[in-house]
Amino acid sequence: MAAKKGTYNLIITGVGGQGNVLSSQLIGQALVGKGFFVTIGETYGASQRGGSVMSHIRISAKKQLSPLIPRGKADIVIGLEPVEALRVLTVYGNSRTVVISNTRPIYPVDVTSGDEKYPGEEEIRGALKGLSRKVYYIPATEKAMEMGSAILGNMIMMGALLELNLLPLSPVEFRETLAGSFKAARLETNLGALEEGKRFVHPG
Repeated sequence: MAAKKGTYNLIITGVGGQGNVLSSQLIGQALVGKGFFVTIGETYGASQRGGSVMSHIRISAKKQLSPLIPRGKADIVIGLEPVEALRVLTVYGNSRTVVISNTRPIYPVDVTSGDEKYPGEEEIRGALKGLSRKVYYIPATEKAMEMGSAILGNMIMMGALLELNLLPLSPVEFRETLAGSFKAARLETNLGALEEGKRFVHPG
């Protein structure tokens, strides 16, 4: 389990349609069930067109916190899209931030139209490493597609997060929350994705 501390500042970022809002709600629900104060603040770009979506999740054992994490104060950044992870890290990261990033890019319209250039993989990885304490790379989209649906990438990322013991929340406790939120086949599929996620990381 994560080391005991006063607060935890987590950002889940991606683009519209990747399921990061659902992930943040499930984490919040699980932690509230354990007696923590949880505040979730969300910011949206043109999410219906694949724009940026960012969820700030603030966790405290003692009091309700403001909904948005102060600049430079994120403990954990979950990037469902690599450049979105970098974008968030440049504003909210610090030398102690842990990053968990999906490896599959989603190119915005201005890149596919040729108006802008998407950074290369080495450039992204170098920048993420330089702005954080540790970066974990998860082939979440590829694995999710093998499982039948790209949307499962968000749950694969959650599996990696929980396996790393970065929050006061165990995989067993999170699975209990899923069991109360999903029905039958959907529950089984999401539990399978959660299990897959932990295979890509090693705590410590």
